Amino acid sequence: MIEEILPGVLHWTAFRDTIGTDVHSYAVPESLVLIDPMTPDAGLEWFEQHGAPERILLTNRHHYRDSGRFADRYGCHILCQRSGLHEFEGGPAVKGFSFGDEVAPGITAERVAVLTPEETAFHIVSAGALSFADAIVRDENGPLRFVSDHLLGDDPVAIKSGLRDSFRALLELDFDSILLAHGPPMVGGGKEALRDFASA
Repeated sequence: MIEEILPGVLHWTAFRDTIGTDVHSYAVPESLVLIDPMTPDAGLEWFEQHGAPERILLTNRHHYRDSGRFADRYGCHILCQRSGLHEFEGGPAVKGFSFGDEVAPGITAERVAVLTPEETAFHIVSAGALSFADAIVRDENGPLRFVSDHLLGDDPVAIKSGLRDSFRALLELDFDSILLAHGPPMVGGGKEALRDFASA
């Protein structure tokens, strides 16, 4: 089910067989944007009635997901931070952006990096929301957490420290909600939760 979780922000889940679990996708219709999209149960055609997307934003290079299906149907441009473009050499067509860019009307690309060099948090200014990739996750109604240490690389302690530094920098932004690729969105209280997590 696609539902509006914040004014102008839509959310849905879909099963991703490559990791064997549900993942989370978002749309910002006013900006004609999808973030890390999977095909919703309502199908691609749902967007014909509710605003066809023009751009797809990837929070990291691993979240291409069903972007190609949307691009084929709607002619969307797919964007990933330029440090991750090597993933797409030889196709599919993905364009690069830099941290700090306004990647769509009212949406800026903020640096997370550390876990992967292209890891991006999208700041949806009008909704007061930050959209994250794999740097933080949460279980249903649970607190923010890191992924398991074996997914953090050879030095999990250093990765966690670097991510906390990135989170502290993001606290300068104006937001109150967190949109997660892995875990339900935190609608309201997100900045306080991120501040507590970054200082833990």
